[in-house]
Amino acid sequence: MMSPDTTRASLLLRIRDPDDHLAWREFDGAYGELIVRYCRARGLQLMDAEDVRQLVMLNLSRSIPRFDYRPEVGRFRDYLRTIVRHAVARHAPRHGGAAIGLDTVVLETMASGVDDMMDAEWDRQWRRLHCRIALRTLRREGDPRHVDIFERLLGGASIQDAADAFGITEASVRKIKQRARERLQALVARQLRQEDGLD
Repeated sequence: MMSPDTTRASLLLRIRDPDDHLAWREFDGAYGELIVRYCRARGLQLMDAEDVRQLVMLNLSRSIPRFDYRPEVGRFRDYLRTIVRHAVARHAPRHGGAAIGLDTVVLETMASGVDDMMDAEWDRQWRRLHCRIALRTLRREGDPRHVDIFERLLGGASIQDAADAFGITEASVRKIKQRARERLQALVARQLRQEDGLD
């Protein structure tokens, strides 16, 4: 699992070393889940989604040593999205043969405005990834009980239900929700700046 203190930009530099197994575990711990969730949302079975994840990681391990991350050219999320979408498109179903290797696409190609940029599902999964990372940070640095309340609200519970479940007032629940939401938004914004090499 990616450490909340690890910037995405620094992690990209670390995984250029194929022998940095910790960096690859951190990378796969965060982005592997994203890839699987995206594939599942696109209708792939879990086993096929895992195959795509492995194919993407294999191809990244081959291409990342030559990858020069330049935020002014394009964002890493767009680069990774292109690799994943190509893997999904070219992945042979388990019963139909072996998966085909990818020709990874460089960031310069990504900057040309190709259709991939408009993939709303990828963007939704990317935001969810950053929310999960931020929630872990929130739990680590704040009151875990407040995070439990906030997550209960995120799960669809009403203010009254959360107040009853935790034995506090509705006013307290509203205050906890507001503070947690503001902190979560700040954490996600910081993570995105770090990822894009702006922090």
